Amino acid sequence: MCATYGLTPSGEKIMLPGGLEPYSEKVDDHVVAEWMRTRGGTAKITGKNALNMNPIIRAGDDGVEVLLAWWWLWLDSSGPVKFSAFNSRDDKLLRSWRKPFQHRALLPASWYIEKKGRFRLPGEEVFGIAAVTSTVTRDDGTDLVTYSMVTRDAPTGSEAADYWGRMPLVLPTDMHDEWLDPERPGDADLVAEVQHASEELSNSLTTA
Repeated sequence: MCATYGLTPSGEKIMLPGGLEPYSEKVDDHVVAEWMRTRGGTAKITGKNALNMNPIIRAGDDGVEVLLAWWWLWLDSSGPVKFSAFNSRDDKLLRSWRKPFQHRALLPASWYIEKKGRFRLPGEEVFGIAAVTSTVTRDDGTDLVTYSMVTRDAPTGSEAADYWGRMPLVLPTDMHDEWLDPERPGDADLVAEVQHASEELSNSLTTA
């Protein structure tokens, strides 16, 4: 179960998933810059005491937006759910996660860690990890966006499978808009599409 991922500071402008369009105007957003400065580009599961929030990309009222969110789903204002909800299996999105599956996001990353293996693409490109979200209104009237990383089976023969049977569901650029589209229902067809679309990138991730 993946519990750490992040962006590697390069000294240059970080290109978020999607390349120049439609995310280019969000690259210099202070949300990502400040998060990388204070957190070193490392996303960790959010805790009540060390309130580390992580950037996500989602469809907003005025187009795609970047914001900080709590990594572990809340389903109501009482707090993080008691069961494990920082990862969500792709084959259970229609059962355990049907409602959050209707509110999807991308997690910008250039690496993730599983069983001490640090995985990245050969060119160290930034990629988008699928996530599902839940927004709750807290007692003080403020909204809190929470999320869970979607995981998939590591493909047979991949380096990821040598470390662990599951891995993040990494989506290619041409699936980003489809995944983020709030008008696109989270259904069995979408599950099948992203499982198929993620196959090549899943095989490309390496520790080398």
